[in-house]
Amino acid sequence: MPDWVRHGIWWHVYPLGFVGAQIRPEGGRRFLGRGLDSLVPWLDYVRDLGVSGLLLGPIFESSSHGYDTIDHMHVDMRLGGDEAFDRLVAACRDRGLQIILDGVFNHVGREHPAVKAALDGDENSPWAGLVKVRAGEDGSPVLDVFEGHDRLVDLDHDSPATVRYVAGVMNHWLDRGAAGWRLDAAYAVDPSFWARTLPAVRERHPHSWIFGEVIHGDYAGIVRDSTMDSVTEYELWKAVWSSLKTRNYYELDWTLGRHNGFLDAFVPQTFIGNHDVTRIASQVGADKAVLALAVLMTVGGTPSIYYGDEQGYTGVKRECLGGDDDIRPMFPDSPDELSPLGEAIYRAHQDLIGLRRRNPWLVEARTQTLRLENERYVYRAVSADGRHGIVADFDIASRPTVTITDGAGTVLYRYEGRVGGDA
Repeated sequence: MPDWVRHGIWWHVYPLGFVGAQIRPEGGRRFLGRGLDSLVPWLDYVRDLGVSGLLLGPIFESSSHGYDTIDHMHVDMRLGGDEAFDRLVAACRDRGLQIILDGVFNHVGREHPAVKAALDGDENSPWAGLVKVRAGEDGSPVLDVFEGHDRLVDLDHDSPATVRYVAGVMNHWLDRGAAGWRLDAAYAVDPSFWARTLPAVRERHPHSWIFGEVIHGDYAGIVRDSTMDSVTEYELWKAVWSSLKTRNYYELDWTLGRHNGFLDAFVPQTFIGNHDVTRIASQVGADKAVLALAVLMTVGGTPSIYYGDEQGYTGVKRECLGGDDDIRPMFPDSPDELSPLGEAIYRAHQDLIGLRRRNPWLVEARTQTLRLENERYVYRAVSADGRHGIVADFDIASRPTVTITDGAGTVLYRYEGRVGGDA
């Protein structure tokens, strides 16, 4: 892990939603007046929140939602193009903030020129070798697609051309000011592909941070075999909200035992919300959402906060056309336009993020269970060298309450919600 990542806490933003772009552009894509640089007026808000950078969802030219890329070398016109990215990079640099990009390299959109080259059998195309075509039962050409989505065509990860292409894209944007990459759907790609691709990136950008989206499986083995720095820990995400929702801290305790084991091999990328899941406040209510945040900020990992969670936003993920819209909202032009109803949740985020930043050893902290009941859970978070520790006490028996103390019993943080506190 690069040293700068040890202090990393990310504000995770879905840019197309943030700027209010047309996600399903009927009649053609167009720029509606707000680009990536519309994030610039929010950077002081982000810095005051206490995070160290932006974790951006897909920003490259795509047909609709960003995960159907048609050109990895240019920022989507709906986001203001490459110049808007450069303005955002410069503004972040002025404030000491980093930018992590979302690399969709498992598949491309059907309009990507590599798809046409494959279907045409054009071996002289600069896109040759990126997409594989096989013959169907009737002899017609068939493309492999991602999880049954006909518009998402798999890249050929056995092809040296794909290795060169992906490494080239990653280096291009790191050259241009990004600090690292989230590798979308990394779980769908054989780890050996990343092991062949990433050395060319590390050689040019040895201090970049690269992590993969992995939902389940052998996290430590995937990190080892792929040479990525980290993967997303969906196990912890699920255990946090589920334990609070069902009043069963045994699930979280079991998961934190596995979490300790992961930390022996790598530092997971941790979260309680992202662009693909129902918001934490909708899962457990606003008060328990603060308790969820307290877990995130007192266990090992490199955490991210999904934009809007720090204001108590709600939103439910649905499995239908437009089912992501509720969790990928448009933000106003500036923080001054936010509702005052989110101020208390924002302050709680500031306090807990501040606690973590004052105790940077928490990035590799292990937990030790001190008390475990269905509705009461107390653990000690201890630094890897055993020299530092804090105690986190969670109680949801009557009202959601968390108390965090240092080794001497001094209260570092306390939150007490309303009676019940359920969603």
